[in-house]
Amino acid sequence: MSKGPNARFADLFALTGWSKGELARLVNRRGAAMGQQQLSTDTSRVRRWMEQGEIPRDPVPRLLAAVFTERLGRVVTTEDLGLERHRPTRSGSTPSAEPWEPDRTAEVLTEFTGMDLMLNRRGLVGAGTALAAGTVIGDNLYDWMRGADVASAAERPGPRRIITQGGPRPVVDVYEPGPVGAEEVTALERSVEVFRAWDASRGGGLQRKAVVGQLNEVGGLLTHDLRPEVKQRLWIVAANLAVLAGWMSHDVGLEPTAQRYFVIAAQAAKEADDRPRAGEAISRAARQMLHLGRADDALELMQLARASSGDRMLPQTRAMLHTVEAWAQAALGRAEATRRVLGEAEELFVQHSDLAVPTWMATFNEAELHGMQALVYRTLAEHDPGAARLAEQHAQRAMDLRATTGRERSSLLDEITLASVYWLSGEPEGALTHAKLALNSIGQTSSTRTWDRLREMYRLSSRYQGVPAVAELRAEIHAVLPEPRREA
Repeated sequence: MSKGPNARFADLFALTGWSKGELARLVNRRGAAMGQQQLSTDTSRVRRWMEQGEIPRDPVPRLLAAVFTERLGRVVTTEDLGLERHRPTRSGSTPSAEPWEPDRTAEVLTEFTGMDLMLNRRGLVGAGTALAAGTVIGDNLYDWMRGADVASAAERPGPRRIITQGGPRPVVDVYEPGPVGAEEVTALERSVEVFRAWDASRGGGLQRKAVVGQLNEVGGLLTHDLRPEVKQRLWIVAANLAVLAGWMSHDVGLEPTAQRYFVIAAQAAKEADDRPRAGEAISRAARQMLHLGRADDALELMQLARASSGDRMLPQTRAMLHTVEAWAQAALGRAEATRRVLGEAEELFVQHSDLAVPTWMATFNEAELHGMQALVYRTLAEHDPGAARLAEQHAQRAMDLRATTGRERSSLLDEITLASVYWLSGEPEGALTHAKLALNSIGQTSSTRTWDRLREMYRLSSRYQGVPAVAELRAEIHAVLPEPRREA
């Protein structure tokens, strides 16, 4: 099928440095290794893919995604290459009634995690793609979350979609997982809790590969015919693992990869008919934007998170979303809005519900509420010095509550927050105490995010660099700070 020049393919091809003949040979070689001896890709076919928009037959798109992934050192999917075929709508349905088929979400999940694992196996870390704006994610997801016509949404002017919309599964491994029952799903649910506890304690770096691998397995399981109740639970497992994979990727500085996992998590949650879970997943993308200094994008995402969550959201979950929105308002220097939204979060948090709190919300306890309030007020203190005292109070309370919880990374972030507050409030002695505590323990985590926060605290200490003790501390921090690692 021809449709005009394929700019996506041409742009990525230009980055590889290959000739058309080299790419053709690589595709044939990869295909032969996977038992596809009949392939006869040549230079003229590569030219047609690029210049005429011709889409080759399966498995060539998958093979191309694999060789581009290896060459560029980042995940490249068939959609990134512009090699997606649009599927016909199911018989008897309309696009608006069924804009996204569940098997397409499973294929997205499996393709992306498969390529991510390929990079892990080869130890590749590359330049990656640009991080999409919150408005782009919102435009791509809003109609879908609402159940509107995806085809008409795609015709609207604006940025291209950032995530694969279906397509065949890539050739990565020959192993195919078998069917799954209730007992296997229970075991998978327990594994999520183990991964979540490890992430809270030591950061995402050491377990990210294991989480991505588990998510890849779940994607394969979801392609089987399963009882509806089993499949729904498995979709929730997929959503939880995708959030973890995203958060761990964010934690180690793989930002575009993290963003795509958060979007996949929202899609998986919707397949399970768990809109509050989808909203929380989108809020993670908003927190990522805030960490990267993009508050306007974060607010766009929080609007989508609230709209996506439906009317079944528990007060505790709504409280969590409010703290993220308050952080965005604080980053923009909006003191009145910040205090109002945080006040609403406190009121929601103490409300009770007859419904059980889902496991993915269990970590948002009183300590986490105070930790988020401390971070929000510390952020606001750069615009409104009166917020510093509130930040101090909440940070101290969070640290007290976390003393025996095994959440070392969160406690470390509290220490950095408190040190930052003292730099802002003109109390260098207090800042020195907490900065040294943070510096002594930061090496015990694999979290790039904590180093980013330490780097921000280091910036705030510059106003006191004439004090000998502060100059000494700054020299110690400077000596151990790693270079920022970003995909984009």
